[in-house]
This record gives sequence, C-alpha cells and structure tokens, in this order.
Amino acid sequence: MPSLKDVELKITAVKKTKQITKAMNMVASAKLRGAQQKIERFRPYADKFYSMLSDLAGKADEGAHPLLEVRSEIKTVGIVLGTSDRGLCGSFNTNMINTAKRLAREKAAEGKSVKFYCVGKKGRDQIKKTEFELKLALADRMGSLDFTLANEIGLDIINAYLGGELDEVILVFGEFVSVARQVPTTLQLLPIASADAEGGEGEGGGGEYIYEPDVVGLLGELLPRFVKVQIYRALLDTSASEHAARMSAMDNATKACNDMINALTLLFNKTRQAAITTELMDIVGGAEALKG
Repeated sequence: MPSLKDVELKITAVKKTKQITKAMNMVASAKLRGAQQKIERFRPYADKFYSMLSDLAGKADEGAHPLLEVRSEIKTVGIVLGTSDRGLCGSFNTNMINTAKRLAREKAAEGKSVKFYCVGKKGRDQIKKTEFELKLALADRMGSLDFTLANEIGLDIINAYLGGELDEVILVFGEFVSVARQVPTTLQLLPIASADAEGGEGEGGGGEYIYEPDVVGLLGELLPRFVKVQIYRALLDTSASEHAARMSAMDNATKACNDMINALTLLFNKTRQAAITTELMDIVGGAEALKG
C-alpha cells in the first residue's frame, strides 16, 4: 500500500491537471461559439453556390471552361486535407487522416498517383510518413482563419488542374454537425459534377435558372471563385469541428480527473486508517509487554 505522502502528492497532481482541462474546455467553448456562427452563416451560401454551379455546368459544354473538363483518363488525384494544428481534441484528427489515407490508397490501387495538399500541422506530420507526395503543407494557419488562406490554396489547385498536374481534386474535411458529432466528409471539387450527374440532388436539382450574361461568360467569373468558396467552407467546418471535439475531450478529461480524485481520496482514507490501526496495535502491544 502506498504511503500517505505518495497518495497526497497524486491527489494534488490530478487536481492541477483538472484545473488545466477545465480551463481548456472553457477556451474551446468560447472559440466554438465564434466558429459555429461563421460556418452556420456561410454554409447556406456555399451549398447554394454548389447547386447553382452544378446546374450551370450541366447547361454548358465541357469546352466552355477548362475547369469543367473531365479528363478521359485520370492519372493524378489531388486530396486537400484539413486538420487542426494542435492536439488534445480526441479522435478528430485521426478520423480525418484515416479517411484521407483510405481514399488515397483506393485511388493508388486503381493505378492513380496521389498528391496531398495539407492544411494543419497534424495532417502534414502524418502524411509525411506515408508514401504519398506532399505537394503543399500549411501549418499554424487554422488559428487565424480567413478567406486569404482559401484563396491561396485555391490558386494552387486551379493552376495545377489547368496545367495538367491534377486530373481530379477531392476535399477531405470534418463536417460540423453538432457539438457531439463531427463527420469526416469527402467532396469532389474538380471537375465540377453537373446536377444531372448528381441525380438532381440538392436545392438546385429541381430549379430552373435564367443566366445573364451567357453561360460561358459566367463560368469564367464564377468557377475560380467556386473552388475557393468550397475550400473556405471546408476549412470553416474543420475549425468548428476541431473546437467542438476539443471541448468534448476536455470535458471528458475533467470528469476522469474527478473520478481519479474520488478514488485517490478513498485510498488516502484507507491508508490513513491502516496507519492509525497499526499505531494503535503497536501501543497496545507495548502496554501488554510492560504488564508482562
């Protein structure tokens, strides 16, 4: 049985850990409110943009714009992976990375080359250990997230696609559903699937649009913006999911600390009672020896 001093030191250490996890939970909760408001405001715009562009792509020929071109043979696939820069958010990063790796291995099994565009330190560090090429790595940027980051990534993706370096681009991100649920999601970014190819799903599946000016003129303006908007939406979703996952993880850690403190307090009381009993037995034994 451990000594009273050892148990007391353990209780003190766990209490300090509890203070840290509780503070991190509060910080994550405060950051989550801001990130949740951003994605809830931006998601309807991004979804409508996606459905509208799908409808527009269905009305135009593939030759109307290079970003609509569907290559006859897909040789190289680009995967844009969004993760966090910091840990302590449960299995969030692991789920994103495993989803991206699984997708990459499926594409590699089909004989395709895979290139990664990683946003977030955790994803970058894990992809470096794989056999896949890491084309772009952006770390320590998720903390101050704005459209500039999406614009930077979007330009690289568009230039690579137009230059023939990529034949297909897929987003992998954590979709924020609720505080308790963040879903690893994949979304084909390029080439843009038409509404007919998607089976008429989405808000724009059953709508009819009249475009001015002509479709070709609109595509030249909207397609590059579409790529950046979808990337920004994925980053916002990932940011909100990260804070929600960290808040849940720190809440669970705080509860675990409480359980450990209760168990250690019980052990402390048992140890102290055993020490008192031992001392009483020594006193009684000494008194009996004196009588003898």
